[in-house]
Amino acid sequence: MSFRRLDDVDAKGKRALVRVDFNVPMADGAVSDDTRLRAALPTIRTLQAKGAKIALLAHFDRPKGKRVPEMSLRLLVAPLSHLLGAPVSFADDCIGAPAADAIAALAQGGVVLLENTRFHAGEEKNDPDLAKQMAALGDLYVNDAFSAAHRAHASTEGLAHLLPAYAGKAMEAELDHLDRALGAPKRPVLAIVGGAKVSTKIELLSNLVTKVDMLAIGGAMANTFLFAQGKPVGKSLCERDLAETARGILAAADKANCHVLLPVDVIAARAFAAHAPSRAAPIDAVGEDELILDAGPETVRALIGAMDEAKTLIWNGPLGAFETPPFDRATVEAARAAGARAKAGALIAVAGGGDTVAALNHAGVADQFTFVSTAGGAFLEWMEGKDLPGVAALQASAP
Repeated sequence: MSFRRLDDVDAKGKRALVRVDFNVPMADGAVSDDTRLRAALPTIRTLQAKGAKIALLAHFDRPKGKRVPEMSLRLLVAPLSHLLGAPVSFADDCIGAPAADAIAALAQGGVVLLENTRFHAGEEKNDPDLAKQMAALGDLYVNDAFSAAHRAHASTEGLAHLLPAYAGKAMEAELDHLDRALGAPKRPVLAIVGGAKVSTKIELLSNLVTKVDMLAIGGAMANTFLFAQGKPVGKSLCERDLAETARGILAAADKANCHVLLPVDVIAARAFAAHAPSRAAPIDAVGEDELILDAGPETVRALIGAMDEAKTLIWNGPLGAFETPPFDRATVEAARAAGARAKAGALIAVAGGGDTVAALNHAGVADQFTFVSTAGGAFLEWMEGKDLPGVAALQASAP
């Protein structure tokens, strides 16, 4: 994949406009999870070492083009400065004199956080005039917000066409690992897709069956496929109206020589509650009054066997109701097997989207995977085969 990287830029004395994702969770006016702040540090430090003047662009929440005091990025200055170990100044706008003056006042390696881009209605409309006003503040543009790359906004797409554009370190890692997973992967490739509903992942499944060698379907969405094959699913969550869609996906997989792994046994219970009495049941033996809440042990063994064959793994979504024990067992066992293989260098394991990160953290193996994306929607759209405007803009600007 062709795009400019920060390693290639001469940034000394130059004004770098850096799009970051600082849409962090807050509680009582304080940052409750600083993961996204930490993710921006490698890019900021790289530019500091190169002697750039660094102006950070970000959105926060949904102010709908108006100034909303409680959605100001000013609240992030102190925690960002603490993490960076250096002062961070603040500008009361992301365009015009307040931003220009704040950037001009920076020493080489200095950092200023500009106010919420979404305080301007033109941000989400990708307004060319707003993009031009932002571009006037900088000499180069860096996009380090893959999680916002699926949106064609002024600060994520429009700006990239007006200045020399580079991928930040976090963006670079996302693109490189996703390319390793789907663009030019080591084969065989196994994809695991779980979650609640087929309806939210039709495009994802339809794309993956043409890209991967093996596709394992888990979670409640597997119930729809089982139902489509005439299997009993009892009172389980199941989109019965999508049975024909499920059969179409299976037919497309067969045509593409993609082997689909569906549950061969399940964990069934009469109540969805923590530590509810449950049993392992073959897929033909689910009772009318039972709920399918997890994949069974034979299914997990088959999935681990597929991992043993695979060279690349892409994982999106849990295999069962992992938040409610004991229905976390399949997800935990499969995740630990994948983590162990990745840690041993036998498997490239890339995961992301939805509840996936929480599930891998629950299993205690997120740090063993080759790469775990926290990008959510952008990760899913990439897996669906869609062009991401923020990424396409970086590629268009590449030499």
